Amino acid sequence: MEDVVVMFPSVGMGHFISMVELGELILTHDPSLSITILLTPKHYEAASAANYIKTITGTTPSINFHHLRPLHHPPPDSSIHFFDLVYQLIKQYRPVVRDALQSISEKSNIKAVILDFMSNHAFEVCRSLNIPTYFLFTGSAFGAGIMLYLRTMLENLPGSLKDQKFYIEAPGNPPICSLDMPSTLQDKDTDSYKNLICTSENMAKSSGIIVNTFAALEPRVMKALADGEYIPDGPTPPTYYVGPLIKGNTGDDKCLDWLSSQPSKSVVVLIFGSLGKLKKDQLIEIAKGLEKSGQRFLWVVRNPPPENEAGHAFEFKDPDLDDLLPAGFLDRTKEMGLVVNNWAPQGEILRHESVGGFVCHCGWNSVLEAMHAGVPLVAWPLYAEQRMNRVHLVEGIKVALRLKMSEEGFVTAEELAERLRELMEEESGRKIRDHVSNMSISAKAAVADGVGVPLSETSRHTGLGEPKLVILPLSGARSCRSSVKSA
Repeated sequence: MEDVVVMFPSVGMGHFISMVELGELILTHDPSLSITILLTPKHYEAASAANYIKTITGTTPSINFHHLRPLHHPPPDSSIHFFDLVYQLIKQYRPVVRDALQSISEKSNIKAVILDFMSNHAFEVCRSLNIPTYFLFTGSAFGAGIMLYLRTMLENLPGSLKDQKFYIEAPGNPPICSLDMPSTLQDKDTDSYKNLICTSENMAKSSGIIVNTFAALEPRVMKALADGEYIPDGPTPPTYYVGPLIKGNTGDDKCLDWLSSQPSKSVVVLIFGSLGKLKKDQLIEIAKGLEKSGQRFLWVVRNPPPENEAGHAFEFKDPDLDDLLPAGFLDRTKEMGLVVNNWAPQGEILRHESVGGFVCHCGWNSVLEAMHAGVPLVAWPLYAEQRMNRVHLVEGIKVALRLKMSEEGFVTAEELAERLRELMEEESGRKIRDHVSNMSISAKAAVADGVGVPLSETSRHTGLGEPKLVILPLSGARSCRSSVKSA
């Protein structure tokens, strides 16, 4: 029987692509395996997802997509928060996932299941079938450590985070203000909170945690994980670092043509992830700030979210730039800037020689693309865990400048202009630029090491150093706790 690794990504292109890229890495390590990726109808309803699936099917025949049947009962309520919507969807699909795994096992030998952390509700299904089950954590080692530390951090807390302000001392991290923790953790009585606590508990019981990062970027956090500091009352599962998983797509785009006409390291890029949207007053303020800064820029603009829609929902229509931006802005800045509707090839843009800075929403995939390209950051968190990530980026690993913003997240034109000038022209910005340049060297070495497949487990020693690379034990025995000695 064929040996297969089954993967179940979360909804959302960033999570989906990271899972596929991990599958490609595993196949590079062991071509005898095949990969089967489970998809709900929600995964491929967008044209971009359907096209991506078609591309992967054509280029990597060992990756198969198993389309789960539609649910017979009503789908989750689309009015609830996106985070809860995803968890609820996966929960409803548990019987379907069980049927799919049993069907696959009739023709193949399932060596392991790899779940996105937001696919947590499938964990007990996999365990009940005695299948070794891993979690892919698409965020940082910092985020994975915080996830494992949640129970220790919050179980004795009186009330909810939203009702108090204090600083959280987590191993290997700078202090984190309680108000900077994700909104999904702020209220103990919400489904979001309960889902994350459940995920934390299941990650601790898993066969291993796979994290998209590399050793040089987060050594303090990796040491704390290796020493078991995030789960003080029990064993820590093996942790594997597979990053940076970087999309290598190339292609023609007017953005790239425009960038090629700009001086080296002169352009600041403003892209707020695949889902981020800003209100009209904030878009106007950004435009004013870009003019004040005097910096060259490439800015991706989306329509503001409607009043009843979250600022990170899926629907996108081409924006009316003349209506959204200050009168005359496009004409006044046409020699120094480019404004793009809705989407641009972020990875290719960041790798372009003319790019010198990146205003980033602090999503981890974007951070890794910037580190690999050697582009320093201005941190502008929008949603999810991004305010917490900002602490890590600015104070922990020191690859970003911090924007001052109001409690509601509003940034003034003056503040944006000042931070852009600091990043591109001042001594404090130069230090960050030099540091990120060194990170780029390490990121590229991590990709090249092991023929581009750095599946590495945390070394169980106090000096950490560069962990020894090992193959994720999918092609061996059912026991997934491989012993690793320091390199």
